[in-house]
Amino acid sequence: MKLKEGFIRITESKSRTFLVFCFCFLVGITVASLTEKTIPYEYLCAILVSGVVSAVLWKNLLGIRLIFISLVCLVLGLFRYQLAFPTDTKDMIHIYAGSELEFIGFVSAEPDIRTDGIRYRIRAEQFVEDDEQLDGEVYVKSELYPRYRYGERLVLRCQIEKPEPIEDVHDGTVFRYDRYLSRLDIYALCKNPLITSTGNIVGNVLYRIIFSFKSSLAEKISQIWHEPYASFVAGLLYGYRGGLGSLNELFAITGVTHIVAISGYNITIISTIFITLCKAVYIPRKKAFWIVVSGITLFVIFTGASASVVRAGIMGIMVLIARQSGRKSGIGNVLVITAVVMAIQNPFVLIWDAGFQLSFLATAGLVYLSPIVNQWFVKIPAMYGLKETLSATFSAIIATLPLILFQFGRLSVVAVVVNMLILWLIPWIMIVGAVSVVSAYIALPVGRSIGLGAYIGMEYIIQVVRFFAGMPYASFDIRISWYSMLGAYLLLTIYIRKHLNTRAV
Repeated sequence: MKLKEGFIRITESKSRTFLVFCFCFLVGITVASLTEKTIPYEYLCAILVSGVVSAVLWKNLLGIRLIFISLVCLVLGLFRYQLAFPTDTKDMIHIYAGSELEFIGFVSAEPDIRTDGIRYRIRAEQFVEDDEQLDGEVYVKSELYPRYRYGERLVLRCQIEKPEPIEDVHDGTVFRYDRYLSRLDIYALCKNPLITSTGNIVGNVLYRIIFSFKSSLAEKISQIWHEPYASFVAGLLYGYRGGLGSLNELFAITGVTHIVAISGYNITIISTIFITLCKAVYIPRKKAFWIVVSGITLFVIFTGASASVVRAGIMGIMVLIARQSGRKSGIGNVLVITAVVMAIQNPFVLIWDAGFQLSFLATAGLVYLSPIVNQWFVKIPAMYGLKETLSATFSAIIATLPLILFQFGRLSVVAVVVNMLILWLIPWIMIVGAVSVVSAYIALPVGRSIGLGAYIGMEYIIQVVRFFAGMPYASFDIRISWYSMLGAYLLLTIYIRKHLNTRAV
């Protein structure tokens, strides 16, 4: 027994040490992101070599050795951030900022269709005039028509510009538009484009099949429902938000934007509800777990497995693992390691991707805050998953509120109430909507008949949202500073630790 306890203590000690190293790596990326100071690579390499040698020489003094290894991890974070930027060679399209170019490229990602136009990511291939090779991606804003699909090879003539930060004239805050695009590996804009299709199709075959299938789904959805209900269903099923129009603003005011966005917030809450539904029909917990995990995996593949969707799927699955195993400390370690892996793959997500931050914090809230918040609703009946839905909603809102106030500067007073009124209905609308679309492939009138149920549910949600968004004090414009946000999360962490220590006693 003593041997087992000793082994557990050693394992936990090594786990904490490893987490410290992970934290130092993330600190390195954070420092590099915020300061944006470029350190010559020879200096970084010298520090790395010195740190490794020192750690080896001081191996008998554990404390000093850990300090040097932590320094090495921090420098590796700095190193990784700097390596993420492209080289300024003549074949990279971003170095031609300020010039007009005519080049050939192909649509490298699913087009982002909105009410005011379409955004394309174009992978440059070569110049038109001299056939010299060209590389790098550009961001293109175009009209709604004509439309180009993923993989379509185009000839473009446009003014190449460098993305710049955008300052808000009202409150003086700066949106780092350049870093927002950097996370997508885009360092050039294509202004006032003249576009001609060559008719050739290239790109990943799997993505072409997935996006073609989604286009077919979008067509069926538009045949069953009119706007904005068609876009509402598309948003629930695969995250499309192009045709919502003014509803986007109403959703933002009432704090329910997450229901039509593929995020960890959305996936984890819906997963929780589906787990509860599986319980209601007496599906064993283990089988229900694998049903939901399989569903999330298929959903991620179907939506095209973009970085944001993969991240959301991982976060959602981690919450399920935490609840399945009941080991919150273990899932916390996995959460940190996941952040490190994502930061290694794309270091810009750590500071410049609000979606990553919201997913990470919402997941942490659902893991650590949910048991605490659950005690607030002891008198709420557990039937239909109401208690668990309330707990999950409150936990995610509390965990993400400081970040939302810092990033977006808006406090929705009615968010909790609106979420409680509508979240229970979302899974049913998704199920009925999916059945309607499938039925429409067999017989359109059948699909429309079944779709009436989803229409009634969406109409209820829209009316609830409009009612609360129309209230005089539904939301306030409140923006907090970076330090205030850190202070809020420090207090929240202390509160959670105090509660866990109290329960342990």
